[in-house]
Amino acid sequence: MRRVESTPMRTGTRTSVAMSASVLSAFDAILDVRSPTEFADDHLPGAHNVPVLDDAERARVGTLYKQVSPFEAKRIGAALVARNIALHVESFTGKLRSWRPLVVCWRGGKRSGAMAHVLREIGWDAKTLEGGYKAYRRTVVEALERLPRRYVFRVVHGTTGSGKSRLLRALDAAGAQVLDLEALAAHRGSVLGALPDRPQPSQKMFESRLFATLGALDPGRPVFVEGESRRIGQVQLPTGLIEAMRAAVCLRLEADLETRVALLLEEYCHFFDDLAALNAQLDCLGDLHSRATVETWKTLAAQGEWHALVMRLLEAHYDPAYRRSAVRNFPRLGEAQVLAVSGVDTRAFARLARTLASNGERDARAGVPLGA
Repeated sequence: MRRVESTPMRTGTRTSVAMSASVLSAFDAILDVRSPTEFADDHLPGAHNVPVLDDAERARVGTLYKQVSPFEAKRIGAALVARNIALHVESFTGKLRSWRPLVVCWRGGKRSGAMAHVLREIGWDAKTLEGGYKAYRRTVVEALERLPRRYVFRVVHGTTGSGKSRLLRALDAAGAQVLDLEALAAHRGSVLGALPDRPQPSQKMFESRLFATLGALDPGRPVFVEGESRRIGQVQLPTGLIEAMRAAVCLRLEADLETRVALLLEEYCHFFDDLAALNAQLDCLGDLHSRATVETWKTLAAQGEWHALVMRLLEAHYDPAYRRSAVRNFPRLGEAQVLAVSGVDTRAFARLARTLASNGERDARAGVPLGA
């Protein structure tokens, strides 16, 4: 990782550290002292939010700074920060003298400096991150253009409902390396792909999750990933990852229409109890299909004709869309190994996954070029 240069604070010994590949695992805890809203948008992997100013307090201090005076803002802000730090310190019960926290704020300045100073005065070896969250963010952006090129991907393709996500889960259980982009994005990638119990992360948070996941992979072993488009719901894949995936060896799952319908009925059963949500998503297809077609789909849903609805969506929307995009975006798809899916039985996916995982490990041990 590129070292982020910044002038460290010093009180006789070094009290800050530069962002690096090892810094995220070098401390016992990462304390993010930014406001809850800043933290929710994105944060360092594994960080805990211990805000020295909450959202309302931060807004109040900012208003004072602009409308009254910097002095008044600092006076009020200092009192608020002191109270909040005291409350956080009281919660650090049970921490040994050897506890080493890394304290992070937006730029590595006043907020993190105040918290770290108090922790050091107590006796803990607390450090701040030079450049703060902004330095970390620069590292993530740069790494996501470079990291994907370290790995050799096996890209899993197949029409909607062929079991790609199910195979990835089985591969993970079989010990293979898996990059599950839809899990990181909390979205299944299609117009009906929003998850009922998990909102999508922000673009920055998605990239942080991707950064952490890629960094934990072994470049000497293949990485299985689903052949995604540039966008998964509301988040976009980095260009470096898209390019690496589109140059990769492909695997293609093939399943008959009845099997695909059965798989989709299992995966999307949450819509059975939420017609309003389903109708809202179907309306998103209004730019691609006639109003009469969309209304027909809604009628099938209202009547509980789920099998017929899924079959019509596959034939009229998903399959044509797949045929248009897959070959254009993945030039090696025509030479893909074909994997037959004969049913929805998870044991069949487990057997297939074990075979793929063992073949990949065997090739890696034998020195077979992973890109072959």
